Amino acid sequence: MTEVEIKDPENTLLLETTQGAVVIELKPDLAPNHVARIKELAREGAYDGVVFHRVIDGFMAQTGDVQFGKKGGEKFDERMAGRGASDKPDLKAEFNDAHHGRGACSMARAQSPDSANSQFFIVFDEAGFLDRQYTVWGQVIDGMEHVDRLKRGEPVSNPDAIVSMKVAADS
Repeated sequence: MTEVEIKDPENTLLLETTQGAVVIELKPDLAPNHVARIKELAREGAYDGVVFHRVIDGFMAQTGDVQFGKKGGEKFDERMAGRGASDKPDLKAEFNDAHHGRGACSMARAQSPDSANSQFFIVFDEAGFLDRQYTVWGQVIDGMEHVDRLKRGEPVSNPDAIVSMKVAADS
């Protein structure tokens, strides 16, 4: 899948998208509860089939709506993708000093700082204005060129999706 060295398989995600493979290094030291949630949902297969519903050129690619954004799921609705979450409780913010630069993985949320649940985004370029306002929980260490190729839109028409998302230790 990749040639990158995986130092900590328990804290590495293998994300297969419709555009190619992406490897994400998790940051449990910065956001332990968010990392635990991402791993829990990945291990349940919750992210498999979920579309990238909001992809803004020069900014970020958002995914993770396991309720309305999961192709083949009973509640899948491309028009509603981005409005749902998992059935787990929302997370308290774990804002940290990690920078929202290229490849940063951060939790999406509603207006309340403590409303992150399952949705997340991957930053394309410089987005420092998000620093300490959204929880960074990981960093793309390989495959960012595949994220760059995701179809753009807000919402995206015929969106790309997560084919599978696994914790490296499980594969």
